[in-house]
Amino acid sequence: MTEHNTAAAARPSKKWYQTVPDPMVLIFMILVATYLLTFIIPAGEFERTTQDGQTVVIADSFRYLNDVAALSPFNIFVAIPEGLISASQYLFIVFIAGGLFHILQKTGALENAIGVAVHRVGIERRNMIITVGTFIYGFFGVAVGFENNIALVPIAVLIASAIGCSSLVGTTMAVGGIGIGFALSPINPYTVGVAQGIAELPTFSGAWLRTLMVVSSLALLSLYICKRVIKMDFEEPDNAESLSKPLSEYRLTKRNLLTIAVFVGGLGAMLIGVFTRGWYINEIAATFLLLAIIIGALNGLSANSIVKQMMEGAASVTAGALVIGVAASIQVILEQAVIIDTIVNSLSALIDNIPPLFSAIGASVVQGVINLFIPSGSGQALVTMPILIPVADLVGMSRQLMITAFQVGDGLTNLIVPTSGGTLAMLALGRVSYAQWLKAILPFMVVVYLLAWVGLIIGHYAGY
Repeated sequence: MTEHNTAAAARPSKKWYQTVPDPMVLIFMILVATYLLTFIIPAGEFERTTQDGQTVVIADSFRYLNDVAALSPFNIFVAIPEGLISASQYLFIVFIAGGLFHILQKTGALENAIGVAVHRVGIERRNMIITVGTFIYGFFGVAVGFENNIALVPIAVLIASAIGCSSLVGTTMAVGGIGIGFALSPINPYTVGVAQGIAELPTFSGAWLRTLMVVSSLALLSLYICKRVIKMDFEEPDNAESLSKPLSEYRLTKRNLLTIAVFVGGLGAMLIGVFTRGWYINEIAATFLLLAIIIGALNGLSANSIVKQMMEGAASVTAGALVIGVAASIQVILEQAVIIDTIVNSLSALIDNIPPLFSAIGASVVQGVINLFIPSGSGQALVTMPILIPVADLVGMSRQLMITAFQVGDGLTNLIVPTSGGTLAMLALGRVSYAQWLKAILPFMVVVYLLAWVGLIIGHYAGY
């Protein structure tokens, strides 16, 4: 054996996930592949009309366009700054939330609260803590939404650290719980509410099947985290959140309690704004910024110190935030080439010839693919439901079941598609890369999709 071969044999073989490119490289490769698709998929569009203040697609109005110029290779690079601009609200909330939690960490209030709570429950009840935490995050996904919960991810990471688990466990508990809750929520106004309005069904009707699906899926996620994710190799980043001392040494001071009260009160005010005043990312980011200032001042930080801590927290999540902008450039290319409607039209046609029993499963797969190109849940409902509701009528599927199939396909794929800004923002705050996340979540996605499809089949036979 030669010296070269001996050295090669001595090197430990890398596992498959260790050879995955950097998330920025991976998403850039997807961007290039998307650009190449623009030369294969012809441009086309549906006609649209405005109903009750919303722009809705007119069914059977699709037409191909011949006057759309081909994109030059330079558009790939132009799309990146344009993607950063279009995703700016996600970038800003990541930076501001990163700053807020950095200040909370410096005050010690959040760490002390989690340390005291876990010590009282007992670290030996680790699986119970993970299960309860997953369902709590799932409840936030059900009731509050997806992007609205971005800033809660670091709390789960600290909880995971307190019970001796990795940041990956905490991030899976938070992002997975929120994602499943949002995806299968019986009261999701962004997907179910919009889709049922288009289908002329009572708002949030048929909630029993979605409730059954979301509860069973969260239970499955809890089991998956306890049995698999806990055991996965994960190299903690240098800036990962963690507890700084043994659980028995944690105490809550009066200032800690006041700080936690201000933080919880701020979250409560945010939820009131979301539900009663239509607040979204910008207003939520503004709330976090205000909370950072109040909490900093409450803990004796000067204005200069607050700014310094905010900058340090923002710097720690910069890499993850920039990935969001690069991912957004994929949709920029799709819109410039005017091929999104062509993709939607072609995929929708696939459902026509499927037996009614499997039409709902086929529709969920189609919606999952479409979600890569239209990552907004309400936006996807407005584009696809006017097309697929008539398809449901033709193939003998109930409109309610078609909406649930849409919800499964749109919602679950939010957890894995690189165009989901909310997911990438949460991963940035959890200090988990996109490649690491895929390695952890993909096996679960296979099982939860099978579970959801069983739910759709039950719905079909139950006359849902």
